[in-house]
Amino acid sequence: MPILAPKDQEAVRKEFQRIQGPVKLVVFSQELVAGDMCRQNEQLVREVAELDDRISVEVLNPEIDRERAAKYGVADVPAIVVEGARDYGIRFLGVPHGYEFSNLIDSIIVASSGEAQLSDATKSSLAGLTGEVSIKVFSTPT
Repeated sequence: MPILAPKDQEAVRKEFQRIQGPVKLVVFSQELVAGDMCRQNEQLVREVAELDDRISVEVLNPEIDRERAAKYGVADVPAIVVEGARDYGIRFLGVPHGYEFSNLIDSIIVASSGEAQLSDATKSSLAGLTGEVSIKVFSTPT
């Protein structure tokens, strides 16, 4: 049974008209650790990818593909890495349902262009940073 309703698929297709280049969604999944959540996550990502030919999916197991998991900094499952022309550090931990789903779609679009949609003032402020910054957003289901 599909996760995305036909009206949601159509809305996502419309958003994906803004995609500017290829995007790869790297899904980290492990049946023995988080079986149902991992299955849901894989299904959701595959359904999203089927909506645009410029999106590809690669499913990895962090226990088998340890080097890749370490390279991406992924230690937990389910996880999604959103990559455009390069890895911009966009990660989703857990299944992006509800409000997080729109963030996944926006992340795919942004990664496709490689250009953050930030104001000039924000870009200027960020340019002044002298070290790496890690931003984590936590959300809980309601």
